[in-house]
Order: sequence, then C-alpha cells, then structure tokens
Amino acid sequence: MTRSVLLPTTGSWEDIVSHAKLADRLGYESINCSHISARDSFTTLAGLAGVTEHARLATAVAPIYHRSPASMAQTAATVDDLCGGRFRLGVGTGHRITTSQWHGAQIGRPLAEMREYVSVVRALWSGRPATEGARWRSEFGFVGFAPRDDIPIYLAALSRGMIRLAAEIADGIVLWACPSSYIRDVVVPEIAAVRRAASLDPTAFDVLAAVPAAATDDIAAAVAGIREELHRYFGLPFYRAMFVTAGYGPDVAAYDAAAGDREAQLAAISERFVFDLCAIGDPPTVSQVLDRYRHAGVGNPMITQIRGTDFALTLHAAAKADRVMEAGATGGKVVQEP
Repeated sequence: MTRSVLLPTTGSWEDIVSHAKLADRLGYESINCSHISARDSFTTLAGLAGVTEHARLATAVAPIYHRSPASMAQTAATVDDLCGGRFRLGVGTGHRITTSQWHGAQIGRPLAEMREYVSVVRALWSGRPATEGARWRSEFGFVGFAPRDDIPIYLAALSRGMIRLAAEIADGIVLWACPSSYIRDVVVPEIAAVRRAASLDPTAFDVLAAVPAAATDDIAAAVAGIREELHRYFGLPFYRAMFVTAGYGPDVAAYDAAAGDREAQLAAISERFVFDLCAIGDPPTVSQVLDRYRHAGVGNPMITQIRGTDFALTLHAAAKADRVMEAGATGGKVVQEP
C-alpha cells in the first residue's frame, strides 16, 4: 500500500534527517516538505537527497507567486538532478495575505495564472518557447545542463475549479486539511468527471492527501495539538470556503463568533471535524483511518505530524499497519521492518 510523509521544515535539522531516513527505510513513497516561514523547502529537500535512497522528494507545496516560472523550473530541475530523478514538484497559489505581506506580490486570476505557470515551467524543461503568456512568460534557457523534461507536477487544490484544473493539466493533486468526507464527495467526483471528459487515464492521476496522524493513547493531547495547527487555517479564506462546503459551516461560524478569544476559537474546531480529518489513537485506529481515506479515493495518504506527539512512533505504526493489511489480503506473513 502506498503512503507518504509530510515533514515539517521546523525544529532541529537532526530530527528532520532522522524522520526522512526512517520514512525512506520503511518504504514511504515520498518525503514532502511544505513551504512555510521556516527552512526553504527546496533547500531542505536538496539536503535530504544525500541521506535517502528510494523515496521521492517533493514540495507540498511551493506557492507560485514566490518564484518566477524560470526560477521554479531551474530550482526544481536542480533538486531533481541532486536526488537522481526522484523529485516531484508540488505547487499552489498560496494565500493573498502571505503573498502580499511576505513577497509584495499579488494573486490575480488564480486558475488562469496557474494554468499558464505550469505551461511555462514545462516548456522551459523541454526547451520550448515560453513567451506567449498574459502574466507569465520567459526567454530563459538552460545552458550546459539538460533537465529531465517529465518531472511530475502536482497542484494544491481546495476549490472545485482548482481541483478540475489539476485533473486536466497535472499529474496529481495535493490536499491539506481536507476531511475524508470532502475528498469522497467533492474531490474525487470532480477529478473523475474531468478525466473522463478529456479521455485521460484516471489511474494515472495521483491523489495525495495529508492525514494528520498520531499513534498515541493520549487522545486529548493530540486533539489539542491539531487544533493549534488548524487555528490559522480557519482564518484563511480558501480553507474557510472548503470547510463550509465540507459541512463544517457551524465550526467556522463558532470560530468567528469567538473572535478575540483564542481558547474559544480552538474549542470551536469540533471533535467531529478533527476525527473526520485525523488518524489519532492506537495503531489499528490509525490504520482504519488511512483505510477510510483510501476508500474515499486517496491513493497516497500523506502522514503529517501532530505537534506534541512522537512522529517516529507514528511512522512505524502506519507502516506496520499497512504490512498487516497487505498480509491479510494475500494470506501471507507480515514482513518485519527492515
């Protein structure tokens, strides 16, 4: 069974390396890094290229308005070269507040600009002209280095429009803070409709969804930890709209009503939402939640750490649970961890 991991770029470098090595050894399909206000995701992945052997290395995700298409194409191709062709580029639009406050840039028409951006990046990898864009264009050309021209590109998506665009132009989709019910009821049907209409192979499209997970018997601590993480997302417009569509409008309304009271806002994020989104509990429970995501249409659940919990223990538990399920399905014995 395929599973991936999202590593934070915060904390000690020793912990990042340790978790990356463990995920690689346990057979995780990919090691992903988000692009937040900590270590640069590309540089982090370049550092991990030398300490991993098998897992793909991927951004999940890098906002497009932080780099020009030429810079993105060059950086991605360099990391891909460093890791021997194991890189995957995940990109997203980001958020208006961080795009403007951190980088002095503006998000214009997200769907049109994402389509154009991906087209330019792919053109630059393949050496084709990329000068026809309305917002994004480039006369950049690689000299003395030939990048791989088929580096996979995944799009981060929350809205129906971006989900449909990803299904049309990308190799996969990256989902964060999307409850399994939203993936089942919205994401997967939209992808299927687009792929069918365009005569595209649905099995060639990967659904990579973050699953905050903790193999723990301290459920209350894990719930408190994920609420702390989710707090800022309840204040971001793209996520708020998705939460409402997913049926958690009352959570958003309670969060807004508690403005100015952080503790009340945290409590507004219901346990119903938390347990729809997260895999928290003993190893069999973690396994059951991952299986629920897979039944919802997620081919590649991406395990993420819940703050204050033992991530190494969770990585071990998820890998072991998958081996048990595989053995049960085939009538074989459980293969011990390498």
